[in-house]
Amino acid sequence: MMYALWELAVPLVALVPLAMAQAASVEPVAVFDFELIDTSLDGEMNGPRADEQQRIVQISNALRRRLAETTKFRVVDIAPVDAQAHAVHLQECGGCDADLAAKVGAKLSIAGTVQKVSNLILNMNIYVRNVATGELIAAMSADMRGNTDKSWSRALDFLVRNRLLPALDGVHE
Repeated sequence: MMYALWELAVPLVALVPLAMAQAASVEPVAVFDFELIDTSLDGEMNGPRADEQQRIVQISNALRRRLAETTKFRVVDIAPVDAQAHAVHLQECGGCDADLAAKVGAKLSIAGTVQKVSNLILNMNIYVRNVATGELIAAMSADMRGNTDKSWSRALDFLVRNRLLPALDGVHE
């Protein structure tokens, strides 16, 4: 069966508005690095640990990857505001994460903390803020036992799967 060139072009042209509509529905999100809040005796006595600093990087990057894998969110590059974000505690600056996220074109800001009470007791938190209003629209928390790569990774997976993505589904609609 032979088709004229214009017969093949029509279906492709029809797909362009669909692709544009899908691209327009993708929410740009700024995902800032997690912050470590070390209130442990170990932290007070010995200062920051290299393994914990590496875990902060790992879970921050893992969160970006997980969101980028969805079809609903586009993780924006925060490099232009990264130094500013690291200069403050994002959970203590009165919503400055939303201001920083706006500078890089995001509609949602995601920041997180890991609080270390001891090497056995830690807590991971994720906060989602509407950039336009500065309103905190979701907050979630998971306790973890053990200060290991595995415990941090499992806590993040739990929060993303069971709390963050369902919360963002409601925001995205």
